Amino acid sequence: MARALRIEYAGAHYHVLNRGNGGEDVFEQQQDKENFLCYVGEAAAKYRLSVHTYCLMSNHYHILVETHEPNLSAAMQWLNISYAGWYNKKHNRRGHIFQGRFKAYLLEADEYLATVSRYIHLNPVRARLVEKPAQYSWSSYGYFAGEGKAPEWLKTRGVLEFFNARTAKAKAAYRGFVEDVRIAELEDPHKAAREGFIIGGEGFVNWVQTSIVGKRMEEKEIPQLRRLMPRPALERIIGSVADEFGCSREDIQQSGKKNNRARDIAIYIARSISGMSCKALGESFGAITGAGITMKYKQMQAAIERDKGLQKKVRGIQRQIISI
Repeated sequence: MARALRIEYAGAHYHVLNRGNGGEDVFEQQQDKENFLCYVGEAAAKYRLSVHTYCLMSNHYHILVETHEPNLSAAMQWLNISYAGWYNKKHNRRGHIFQGRFKAYLLEADEYLATVSRYIHLNPVRARLVEKPAQYSWSSYGYFAGEGKAPEWLKTRGVLEFFNARTAKAKAAYRGFVEDVRIAELEDPHKAAREGFIIGGEGFVNWVQTSIVGKRMEEKEIPQLRRLMPRPALERIIGSVADEFGCSREDIQQSGKKNNRARDIAIYIARSISGMSCKALGESFGAITGAGITMKYKQMQAAIERDKGLQKKVRGIQRQIISI
């Protein structure tokens, strides 16, 4: 199974959740939840996280978090391992307590931070554990509703500032935003996630594609990354390679010329990022077969792995194409 894609950068916002291994409880007692939140606070300080919302259920947790450094994976790994070690010792057990790698949705904060926060806070209501979110003790909703002082690591202002500049009015508006919605009509913002993990508008998705994904183009083992890459037109790819090598487009597209490095690179890049089938590419590169495209791609891939200078050149062309 392919690894879950992690896109990390300073200022990123995520909805992180993780479940107990095999659906088992990971918070059996009140002390378990208390200690997990202590570890959340330690992780926030250690990794410079801003936690905006949280909710602990019996067999899973939700955290809405902002990273000030590109370190989400390191932070969550520390949190999960630290709590698991304590939990196993307390309950006299061994082994993993969480179900594989954590799930993380990347959010466009301006559009979805408040919506996802509401969805998290209503989790106990959707599960029919309580009728009102304020009745549930193990989420951050009480602090948003004005009940008690939030811990230092919980940054309620990050969500509340979308409602009003004055805290009291913002809390009142947020309570209405959460409590006035009918559960049966509550939309799940995660259903529209691009590739199952990115929640945002077209502009945000395009920004992630060009500014973040474009810098990781060689990570071919991650299928989601390949699908998220922008799909530049073949004409753009051929034009960029032609400009780099100072040759014509015809020199690249016509077959027959031996040792045509520009043509080989154009085929390699087109096969990597254009999204076109090998058959269609073959028709554009001098009526060669789809199998011929695959063969040339593999030959070029091997050459790139051997030659660091060539690798740098190809990556530079790829990034220039993506940034156009």
